Amino acid sequence: MKILEATSLAKRFGPVQAVADVSLTVRQGEIAGLLGPNGAGKSTTLHMLLGLVTPDSGTIRMFGLDLARHRTEVLSQVNFSASYLGLPGVLHVREVLDSFARMYGLRQPRERVDEIVELLEIGPLLRRKVIELSSGQQTRIQLAKALLNDPRLLILDEPTAALDPDAGDRIRGLLVRVARESGKALLITSHNMREVERMCDRIHFISGGRIVATGTAAELASDFGVEDLEEVFLKVARQGSIHI
Repeated sequence: MKILEATSLAKRFGPVQAVADVSLTVRQGEIAGLLGPNGAGKSTTLHMLLGLVTPDSGTIRMFGLDLARHRTEVLSQVNFSASYLGLPGVLHVREVLDSFARMYGLRQPRERVDEIVELLEIGPLLRRKVIELSSGQQTRIQLAKALLNDPRLLILDEPTAALDPDAGDRIRGLLVRVARESGKALLITSHNMREVERMCDRIHFISGGRIVATGTAAELASDFGVEDLEEVFLKVARQGSIHI
């Protein structure tokens, strides 16, 4: 089942063509990667998928519904996490999570917060203010916030940024388990090629605002005639909008 289907997305900001032609799908239970160099169009694509930016052309369908016509129903089943997003620094972690749970309109907000706290093992952080947390700890709170509404589609921008190797490995394992066991669809952007190789079922490379290659890590390495995904990334970044 297709959870996300974006077709021929384009977006221009004045003279800058940020996204020229992006089409991609993410299926139920699939972990997909969206990779590309800085300025390739990743952030604009994510913002269109999240309903923050309106495409100049193209369509976005989630759960079989058109995002433009069913915005509230669609976005209630989506969430987003990024380490660079800010949280209210003066609030305690428990207050932050309780507030988001209520904003999401959850029927049993405190119980759901307790479930996510246990899942992510962040109980010791609940009584601490956000401003007191390390960047890695804030990354975990961002992920906890994103899981609260039990989204069918989870969009993650650098999901393990600032985490130490042990914490990063635990989070990667958790996300894979969430996708496999619950059937959630995940779309991930990352500059950690090893992470993408380990997690993603399918990878979309974007360059110059266009999807230039799609496949598994092994398929992409073979198509580009290199040994691993990092070398694919380097070829895309250095050669521009190449199609294979």
